[in-house]
Amino acid sequence: MSQSLSFVIPFTPASAADASRFAHNLAARGTEVILAGEGPVDAPSRPHVHVLSGLSGKGAAIRAALGRVTGDITVLQDADAAYSLEACEALCRPIREDAADAVFGTRRVPKLDAEQLADKALGHVTRFVTDVSLEDPLCGQRAFRTEALKSVSLTSDDDSVDAEIVVKLSAQLYRLAEVPVMLDAAPRRPLGAQLARLRTLMRYATVQNDADNQHEGYTTLERMDGANNYNAWLGQRFREHLGRRVLEIGAGIGTITEKLEPGLELLIALEVDRFYVDRLKNKFRGRPHVRPYLSDVALADWESLKAERLDTIVLSNVLEHIPDDASAVRRFRQILPVGGKVVVLVPALPQLFGSIDEAVGHHRRYTPESLRQVLEGNGFEVDTLEWMNLMGIPGWFMNSRVMRRRSVPKLQLKVYDRIAPLLAKAESQVKLPVGMSLFAVARATGGAG
Repeated sequence: MSQSLSFVIPFTPASAADASRFAHNLAARGTEVILAGEGPVDAPSRPHVHVLSGLSGKGAAIRAALGRVTGDITVLQDADAAYSLEACEALCRPIREDAADAVFGTRRVPKLDAEQLADKALGHVTRFVTDVSLEDPLCGQRAFRTEALKSVSLTSDDDSVDAEIVVKLSAQLYRLAEVPVMLDAAPRRPLGAQLARLRTLMRYATVQNDADNQHEGYTTLERMDGANNYNAWLGQRFREHLGRRVLEIGAGIGTITEKLEPGLELLIALEVDRFYVDRLKNKFRGRPHVRPYLSDVALADWESLKAERLDTIVLSNVLEHIPDDASAVRRFRQILPVGGKVVVLVPALPQLFGSIDEAVGHHRRYTPESLRQVLEGNGFEVDTLEWMNLMGIPGWFMNSRVMRRRSVPKLQLKVYDRIAPLLAKAESQVKLPVGMSLFAVARATGGAG
């Protein structure tokens, strides 16, 4: 099915002439165009050309324009003569092929000037904040699956909206791609626009998460998602014990789900919070063997799950969130065959329980005895029960117990992530006497507990 196209062109009095030129060109092709900005603009008189005036600031203009968009694909086009509309077909192609939800142009210019160098520097900052791999994330020529762009909550009124779009699309785990776009000259970028982008990036890197601090606990999950080495370590531990048909309880934003997924026949990612399920659907779009499932553990359709012939259930820092963990483990036993596995990572040491535990919704931290009891008292036999992450104890104690922080500081986490491979290697060779976490593998026995 052919996908319809809309262009959103924000403009200022200084860029109105370029916006008008683009609009006349597109109108002749029958393409929907929404011009939004401040001041007069010479727009063609066509039913599919809309002018929204009296809007001060690029972010305010884009928000207003999105309310008028009807196309399946939206191109955000800066009103700048340096850009060519001929690049837009290449921008839209990955979206039409369902290979991406957003495609950013990668600008190629004959000669770099000071503005281009500033853009490149801001690109480095954007990649640090968002963990995206885009070469030119702040390009003024971008295409989006309209549903994806409309799903993000944009709050910026000025040019900082460019940075906000990247931050929030990447955070909602949409698929981002890029294609090269050739320019005859460097785009004009006022110093004030660059500073606005930088301020926004710094805000999201330090005091504000990409959900605008409206969802407590998300900051920690989002920062943990960027701890690539640590997550690879956990993923390796889990994968050693997986079967082929896996149920992950409490998938969150898919950090561990992504490590489990390769090679599996089926992966059901159960999550109670729609806020996270929406992100899971974005992240695993096009991978039908990964099925996000919105439900509370207590209310899930366990008969239907049993019919899926699951052989492994994974809980990565989830069991501590469940008020009645014993009842949950009994439900796991009911849907697994004899010999089926439950693989569990939980926070350890009740003495460490503090403000971060409270913020992310922990009911408890475990001891080896309490974890063994909840598993073996409800239909499982423990094969493996080990301490993990000895070196994480001091940092958690200081942040959560002494300083009473509500999330793990991003810089500390990045430093810790750098040494995670060394910790993984060391802990694989030495039996730890204690640790910040407990890792357990248990097999379903003949009875249901």
